Amino acid sequence: MKNSYFKLILTFYFISLILTLAMGFVTTLTISKETNFLILKDRIEMITFASIIILSIISITLGIIIYKKMVEPMSKMLKSANPYEELNNITTENDEINNMIMDISNNLKNANRQQKLQTDTILNHMTDGVVAFDMKGDITYINPVAKQMLELSEKDNTFNKIFSRYNNDINMEKAIYLEDWTSTEITIENSQGSMQVLFVPFKDDIKRPTGVMAVIQDITKQVKLDNMTKEFVADVSHELKTPLTSIKGFSETLLEGECDKETEKHFLTIINDNADRMEKLVQDLLTLSKYDDKNTKYNPTQFDLGELSKKCAEKFEIEVKKKKQNMECLVTADVPLVYADKEGIERVIINIISNSVKYTSEGGRIDIFVGFVHSDAYVKIKDNGIGIPQEDLNRIFERFYRVDKARTRQSGGTGLGLSIAKEIIEKNRGSIDIKSEVGKGTEVILKIPVTKHKKIQKDR
Repeated sequence: MKNSYFKLILTFYFISLILTLAMGFVTTLTISKETNFLILKDRIEMITFASIIILSIISITLGIIIYKKMVEPMSKMLKSANPYEELNNITTENDEINNMIMDISNNLKNANRQQKLQTDTILNHMTDGVVAFDMKGDITYINPVAKQMLELSEKDNTFNKIFSRYNNDINMEKAIYLEDWTSTEITIENSQGSMQVLFVPFKDDIKRPTGVMAVIQDITKQVKLDNMTKEFVADVSHELKTPLTSIKGFSETLLEGECDKETEKHFLTIINDNADRMEKLVQDLLTLSKYDDKNTKYNPTQFDLGELSKKCAEKFEIEVKKKKQNMECLVTADVPLVYADKEGIERVIINIISNSVKYTSEGGRIDIFVGFVHSDAYVKIKDNGIGIPQEDLNRIFERFYRVDKARTRQSGGTGLGLSIAKEIIEKNRGSIDIKSEVGKGTEVILKIPVTKHKKIQKDR
């Protein structure tokens, strides 16, 4: 590269020199015809010599500028003067660029694949069902939960086939185009329970609909709770209405003043019994409210469960003797102290013993065992009374549920005793289990964590 540069400079210099000499020679001939040649010869030679020097300076200056501005940068840029080698370098660089592009493309594909797998994993393990439809109504995606909730078969592959059997009013046009004016939620019922379906349209960048997605949520528990709340309100109203009606009726009769002393005393006794029943009902409702309130503070203490159970049993001595029953309380092991709400646990034990005494015939037997197993102390109350039907065992902890409504009311029960017992035991991190067979008796087991293994928080 440098040799070519010097050749270029020399060529430029000699061409300029020849042109300068030629111009000087032509000028000398022209002047010699009109003036004295001898006078101007010396001046022409001086001018020509000066021109050559100036031309040399200009040529060298231009050469330096060209070298600095063009030749040197090109020399640095080109590592080799061999054009084939440079071409190979360019090809190698292109290959590297292509490999880089391929790597980026593969990374993007892997990222998209990984993102799709993550999305599929999330959707497949959701507790809610998800179904996506295109504009034709065909399924484009469905997770396993949705298939189970909607009880779908392979033939159920379109929007209309799935939802027309539940609700004829819903269609894709409503879900997509009328979402701002009509409700896009429906509630369906099947063997799986109650389901709420929300329809959400898909839209592209320019807000054009491209499909619709259905999100299915299981609201069976919520519906059940709502129904239980309604039943509870109805039961409370009924339980209060019955004694109030009696009180009102007998009090109005007494106000008329046409009864003798014996009749008045009988009516007043009925009024007093109904008032007691209402008072007990209100107290039970307040107790339930207390244990339902998460902000209620408890004062757990250490106490001997065996000693407490014996004291509870002693409170029924008179009633047991009247019915000629046999009751015995035994502590079968060295039971550690329990750490719980003593007043609440005492109420539960009394309630269970009371039920055993009420529903065990005269001459029957009631056994109370207090022991310790694993990390729990337990109280087992077993009787040979009338028992509980198998179909009622799953509902006996429901509020106001009675196996024998007439007999329970006659004995003064409110139907809230076992509900309260379950609430108290669970608040103390224990458990209650009932086994029974009609005609053979009932066995109730209460388990309460002991101090050295598990404690309940003092303020929870």
